[in-house]
Amino acid sequence: MKAWVYRRYGSPDVLAYEEIEAKVPGAKDIRIRVRASGLNAADWHIMRADPFLARIAVGLRKPRHPMIIGSDVAGIVESVGDKVSRFSPGDSVYVESMMKGGCAELVVVPEDRAARMPSGLTFEQAAAVPMAGVTALVAVRDDGRLQRGQTVLIHGASGGVGTFAVQIARALGGKVTASCSSGAVELVRSLGADEVIDYTVDDPIDAGRTYDLVVSIGGTHSLGELRRTLNRQGTLAAVGGSQHGGLLGPGSVGIRGALISPFVGQRLRSVSDKPNGPDLETLATMIEEGELTPVIDRAYPLSKTPEAMRYLEDGHPKGKIVVTVADT
Repeated sequence: MKAWVYRRYGSPDVLAYEEIEAKVPGAKDIRIRVRASGLNAADWHIMRADPFLARIAVGLRKPRHPMIIGSDVAGIVESVGDKVSRFSPGDSVYVESMMKGGCAELVVVPEDRAARMPSGLTFEQAAAVPMAGVTALVAVRDDGRLQRGQTVLIHGASGGVGTFAVQIARALGGKVTASCSSGAVELVRSLGADEVIDYTVDDPIDAGRTYDLVVSIGGTHSLGELRRTLNRQGTLAAVGGSQHGGLLGPGSVGIRGALISPFVGQRLRSVSDKPNGPDLETLATMIEEGELTPVIDRAYPLSKTPEAMRYLEDGHPKGKIVVTVADT
């Protein structure tokens, strides 16, 4: 099969469109003919081995095997393993394919990581959901434990995770304040935020207000600054973002928070993506009930995958970046 791969760490210049061997499904795996792939900050963090600790999982000097770019997949099941019971060839599915790659003709994933595509979505829209949508769901519902009527600040609300977090918090009955840059204010307001703060004008972290839940996505604020925005028993759900550098990279605030959380009154959580079918099914229900809509900034053809990665890494996308792998 053909795929966009990299065999060394670096910028999008390391990507090459190559013929590689397609994997054979195991007994509990499904093989998907990819129609669209969603890109996430995690893709370029691993591609660049930034932070350095990414090399522990992938390879110290270079990747141990060719790495296919692309975190998320929407496509059609082509074949299934002998013990697969939930899917059949021809089913339209979506799934997080992290470490397996989505910008390829085929991908093999465990059955329990996939879900049927939400009805009414295009493949591009479905591919925008898995990693960002599940991360937002975990941040707001699970780590955040948001209850109806509670106040929540979504800091960094216009990106992939942020656009989902605003909508999920709204659907769960939260009173949503969202922060973003000037160019995204109207978009974020349209997603259901009760109040939108332009952080280029007013810093929501230093405004003297506190919240029951703060979902901080990326950003440059310290743990101490973020804690000052929490109620005495409030929760911080820290999500990694697109920052370069550092030993722990964009997850450092959340990790430090998790270490001190047992010793303070506030709950400080480092949000980690947990790819799984049940959460994708929950998101599909929310989408079908009109509570959640994927936001796509740009869609690129497969041939422009390196360009899509550059835009993702260098720009400030409003929503998600997706790659159309096949039109038919």
